[in-house]
Amino acid sequence: MPVKQKKESGNNILSIDIGGTSIKACILSSKGDLLSEFEKLPTPKNSTPEEVIKTIKELVSSLEDSFDRISIGFPGYVKCGKVETAPNLAKNKWTNVNLAQQVSNLFNRPVRLINDADQQALGIVSGIGFEIVFTVGTGFGTALVFDGELLPHFELAHLPVTKTKDYDDYIGTKAFEKIGKKDWNERLQRIIQIYKTVFNYDTLYIGGGNSKHITFELDHNIHLVTNKDGIKGGAKLWEVAEKYHVYTTRPNDK
Repeated sequence: MPVKQKKESGNNILSIDIGGTSIKACILSSKGDLLSEFEKLPTPKNSTPEEVIKTIKELVSSLEDSFDRISIGFPGYVKCGKVETAPNLAKNKWTNVNLAQQVSNLFNRPVRLINDADQQALGIVSGIGFEIVFTVGTGFGTALVFDGELLPHFELAHLPVTKTKDYDDYIGTKAFEKIGKKDWNERLQRIIQIYKTVFNYDTLYIGGGNSKHITFELDHNIHLVTNKDGIKGGAKLWEVAEKYHVYTTRPNDK
């Protein structure tokens, strides 16, 4: 997505995507046009809430454009602006964490926080039929969309896929590094077949850092996407949040 040269103001959105490997950010117009470069920094190894917020602050300092609202995609279960789970970040540090409030207070801007795959889906899907988004990176993210409407988020990554592994264990980065590209591709093909059978989707989108390692031929209704493809989701979140009852956190809310 090209960067717009014209600097808009009044409704610009800081869009943040928190991942297990990196944290990304950019400034968007209210229509989803990219107004700044797409910047990223490594996710801190000690990925506690404090360290993640410190990284966000550093990342945003490199963006020159102003913003009035903030969208955050987070790799875990989110409810009313609070993080309930974060399986691929610091263990036992992310239960009932009011991340939206902390970021809102830091930048003195309203924040909407949602699962990262759901935010990507808002920017990617066509809006026709039943569509699913996979993110294959540190873990396994999913989003479900029907006729353009985001369905309730399910942490499908934590369903068992073998006797001893859930989807995160089976297809995440640790598995890729352990079993290698060939076996990893065979596992992903198995997962796709499971989803075909269970969900009978119209279109499947696959993104995330490890999607670049896919070597098999994809069906006509499966498309590879990038983080930049889904970046408009940060703007879309402010268009449709009321429909999905996404909580808006404002500075110094109690």
